[in-house]
Amino acid sequence: MTIPLSDVFAPGGLLAASIPGYRARAQQVEMAQRIGEAIAQNKVLVAEAGTGTGKTFAYLVPALLSGGKVIVSTGTKNLQDQLFARDIPTVRQALGSPVKVALLKGRANYICHYHLENSLADGRFVAREDAAYAQRIARFAKTSQTGDKADCGDVPENSTVWGLVTSTRENCLGQDCPQHKECFVLAARREALAADLVVVNHHLFFADVMLRDEGTAELLPACNTVIFDEAHQLPETASLFFGDNVSTSQILDLTRDARAEGLSSAKDCLDLPKLCGTLEKAAKDLRLTLPIEPARFSLAQLESRGGFDNNLVGLVREVELFTALLETQAQRSEGLENCWRRAGELCAQLRRWQAGSNADYVRWGETYTHSLQLNATPLVIASIMQKQMSGNGAHPRSWIFTSATLAVQKDFGHYCAEMGLEGADSACWDSPFDYAQQALLYAPPGLPDPNSHGYIEAVVMAAFPVLQASGGRAFFLCTSLRAMRRTHELLGQQLALAGLDFPLLLQGEGSKNELLERFRRLGNAILVASQSFWEGVDVRGEALSLVVIDKLPFAPPDDPVLSARLDRMKADGRNAFMDYQLPRAVINVKQGAGRLIRDETDRGVLMICDPRLISKPYGKRVWRSLPPMKRTRELDEVLAFFRQP
Repeated sequence: MTIPLSDVFAPGGLLAASIPGYRARAQQVEMAQRIGEAIAQNKVLVAEAGTGTGKTFAYLVPALLSGGKVIVSTGTKNLQDQLFARDIPTVRQALGSPVKVALLKGRANYICHYHLENSLADGRFVAREDAAYAQRIARFAKTSQTGDKADCGDVPENSTVWGLVTSTRENCLGQDCPQHKECFVLAARREALAADLVVVNHHLFFADVMLRDEGTAELLPACNTVIFDEAHQLPETASLFFGDNVSTSQILDLTRDARAEGLSSAKDCLDLPKLCGTLEKAAKDLRLTLPIEPARFSLAQLESRGGFDNNLVGLVREVELFTALLETQAQRSEGLENCWRRAGELCAQLRRWQAGSNADYVRWGETYTHSLQLNATPLVIASIMQKQMSGNGAHPRSWIFTSATLAVQKDFGHYCAEMGLEGADSACWDSPFDYAQQALLYAPPGLPDPNSHGYIEAVVMAAFPVLQASGGRAFFLCTSLRAMRRTHELLGQQLALAGLDFPLLLQGEGSKNELLERFRRLGNAILVASQSFWEGVDVRGEALSLVVIDKLPFAPPDDPVLSARLDRMKADGRNAFMDYQLPRAVINVKQGAGRLIRDETDRGVLMICDPRLISKPYGKRVWRSLPPMKRTRELDEVLAFFRQP
């Protein structure tokens, strides 16, 4: 389809004719042109577009007009659903495009007929309400075209029943499944293969397409263009999937499945339930060598814990015995054969982690409430990413990386170096919003060192008069869960003392979507939150008029992966702080600041409490990377800003 971009984006163009209130923006048109050129020339383009540019339409229009197969990868499943259900249909209708579009999610999002049937027959549910939920899911599965659990609205998304009625890569029977022809996962993949544009998320892209983990490896070879939206999240996601990990929860899932398969196909094997119990205990004992509170541990910290090494050796031994027993029963059913294969893979992964012979990977552990995950993460992902993108000589394609936050003072050097995007084209478009009129950056004077005792108290006291002036309507973004909880407690006390009834919301008191809905509806609430509200949150209008950031969001230096990366950079003679820690913090600040102004009529104050913004030379790199707001250190100017009509 050869429609000139000017005909699409012009004031009287196709988008304006089809979308009420659409207005042409020069930045959007320029971005669309650059993306169109990159697609036509099979180039790599890294593009930052400020809030309000309309970057989604800027990449969708050239993608839909390109005539090739396109994969669009987003940061979250929510964004994926929004693209598929709202943005793409809007653009496709405006263009009159016949392009076929598909939505593809990870297999855990699709109901598995085999596991649903087994769970209903077995009747062993974790929670009392799960039996009723399973019946609802069974009714839904009979009428649903997609089997996508997001469409099954009368079963909570976080219910434990979902783990029993969906498949994992490990417990999928593949071609041997008796329900193979009805499989929702395979149907979604067939749709994706036949589509011109496929919407995935970053986790699925790296798990499936890059690492060929779940059978969709055929998607990428046929593809002409890959577009990553929210591309600032990729270094973290790629590190996760280019590494190796094994979890005690995988072992518990295996014993659960083996027990169920044994009941239906090997009742006379009396050793199987016995060994299931022994293996479960070994997995739980390893988890219990570490504190209950979820945390990350370096290899040295793990090895210093009493009993960790012995319990790991014991777990490997029990997995070996379990594998040997399953081998004797594997021929009795597809399910038992699958369990035998999984046990062998888990054994190999545990041994690989124990050996840890590759100096380019850091070994560490992360605890969750009921499980422990052992990870081996690459210290550098650039070379792995380059290899994946080159596709070992596959046909050339374009790669588009876009986000509102990729550059530090318009410099993409940090991002491109980390992602291995040598020689990539780059472009940066500022937001079309009038930040000088719409927003004020406030750096309060007189606050103590962020690491000093009583810092959180000082931040709350400095922020409180601003919160009063804004009439609530605020996000209070904290850099740690501990700071978040303490801030919430102190704000509650201050509001009570002042006799103010601003609703005080806390991250974790409901799902993210529920909290946002309450925040918008209340109109004068204060939401105290941590990392998950720094990005991907859109509150337009007066409900959000103040964003307070407690500290510059430097990642904790004791994080095992960060610590190992910093040591590697220092050993290579590089300045780890300036080359790595600071650019990452700047990108995070830009994300947090981006919550404030979401529309041309929004007004608000961004309050960054950390005194290092002013006192340290590197502070300039932070505030110069932010949109061009008016800046002040005077509380009176902030109060006057809120008094303006």
